[in-house]
Amino acid sequence: MGSRGSESSEPKGQHFLLSAAARRLSLAQIARLDDDDAYALFCGIRWCDTEGEPVCPHCGCLAIYRHESRRIFTCKACDKQFSVTSGTIFHSRKMAVRDLLMAIAIFTNSVKGHSALHLSRDLNVQYKTAFVLAHKLREALGYETTTRTASGVVEVDGAYFGGYIKPTNWAENRKDRRLAKNQNGKRRVVVIMRERGGRTLPFVVKHEAESVPILADRIRPGSVVHADEARSWDPLYYAGLDVLRIDHTTAYSDGEACTNGAESFFSRLRRAEIGMHHHIAGPYLADYANEMAWREDARRIDAATQFLLIGLAALTHPPSPRWKGYWQNGPGARQSATPF
Repeated sequence: MGSRGSESSEPKGQHFLLSAAARRLSLAQIARLDDDDAYALFCGIRWCDTEGEPVCPHCGCLAIYRHESRRIFTCKACDKQFSVTSGTIFHSRKMAVRDLLMAIAIFTNSVKGHSALHLSRDLNVQYKTAFVLAHKLREALGYETTTRTASGVVEVDGAYFGGYIKPTNWAENRKDRRLAKNQNGKRRVVVIMRERGGRTLPFVVKHEAESVPILADRIRPGSVVHADEARSWDPLYYAGLDVLRIDHTTAYSDGEACTNGAESFFSRLRRAEIGMHHHIAGPYLADYANEMAWREDARRIDAATQFLLIGLAALTHPPSPRWKGYWQNGPGARQSATPF
């Protein structure tokens, strides 16, 4: 799902986002879809293997009854009712199908992320609705990253996010914010494993050194690991991995070791933090990191294919235990009375 896909046929010197492939998804076309066409497109994404024909999510049977009064189905085998969003990340949805498609298209076309506040204005919904919807898409995109392993040539690096301490007005009252005693404890590090020509796999830890056991467990034996000069990566030598180091105080690449691929991911994540979301630390940092990893891997896939991949990821993902009810499964959250 996160593979690099088809390459652009545009001139070699042209940026991909300026090419025709980056313009193959039009929000205006989706907005002009009537209810029947939007529903047919949604069914086509959900049940792409059967060309849009419903499949029972409970038993996998293809024999179903169609209800005329409502867009639901009844399975002839297990006699259970279901809809196009039953058993997916959009389970118990209240938004119209066309609005969901527009949300996916908006999410797709934003190459460095799309803020929930912006999405709420685009769709004319509450901020909380847009926030939960965007995080459902992020959860679907990052579903495989927690268990997937890396192999081949793997670039490893870490970068700290969050925990910003605003400096005081008067210079004599300012403290060295780099020191642990002057920090607020909210700062976290995103560690990346990026395969050359493969997947980008991030995870979040409190300190960079805590990531070494995870890296040793998730990078397959025989892989070649590229890392920078930070002392945190010294234990990688004892993990049975072939490690190449690059000293960034001397060069970014010396012809042998290079972590520019990992730095490219952090550049995208940092731009998303500074220019789009502003604050992405805390319990949601891993979600944003997974989103940017997917965008980095899919950066040269045409926009229309990205739209279908994100839609397919959402419609094959089970209902989220985290993003359910009305607001983050909090004290006031409850499930919808309808099972559809």
